[in-house]
Amino acid sequence: MPAKKNWLIVTSMVKVVITTDRAAVRLFERQVKLYEEKGAYRRLFRPQMVLETVMSAFHDLTLTGLDGQELPLAPFAGQVLLVVNVASKCGLTPQYAGLENLYQHYRAQGFHVLGLPCNQFAGQEPGTDDEISQFCSLTYGVNFPLSSKLEVNGPNRHQLYRLLAGEGAEFPGDITWNFEKFLIGPDGRVLARFSPRTTLEDPALIEAVESALAALPAA
Repeated sequence: MPAKKNWLIVTSMVKVVITTDRAAVRLFERQVKLYEEKGAYRRLFRPQMVLETVMSAFHDLTLTGLDGQELPLAPFAGQVLLVVNVASKCGLTPQYAGLENLYQHYRAQGFHVLGLPCNQFAGQEPGTDDEISQFCSLTYGVNFPLSSKLEVNGPNRHQLYRLLAGEGAEFPGDITWNFEKFLIGPDGRVLARFSPRTTLEDPALIEAVESALAALPAA
């Protein structure tokens, strides 16, 4: 049987993605067009950056954002991403400030943060999507994307967390509490996992982020 051919996409933003999945190609093209139309391109991509990566199962996923719109992970291919399950009424909630600071400090280098609200730990994320959005914006000035509430453990565990922490994952095991952190590389692989109490100023976390960014192709 002949091997699948790689499909090469060149968009008007001078982005290149290599993938073996036609569906992933179409998804990426639609998302590029969407972000161009919304003027959000500069928030998610570094200008003139070339993405040379195989689309992973992680980047194939599409979540639902707090605004009810689709939140595809495809635009994060070729970037470094910190994925965090968050909650508004937790003793660790002030970590939102550290997440936003980290995002702002490294975003120009290709770093992003994705917040995933979850109400599985002591019911500490009870609000609606609108309430969560307002809380994050007004209290911590959050600018990074957040999904609608999802489950990170148990039989209804979201597919994203099956990839991050399920059987066969790089760092398997149930999520222990709010604000557990996964550092995702440009190819969708988990590079590191940090406990909920690891602060965003922790030297080990900072070193992991900087090492991942240093490995990205030059813009």
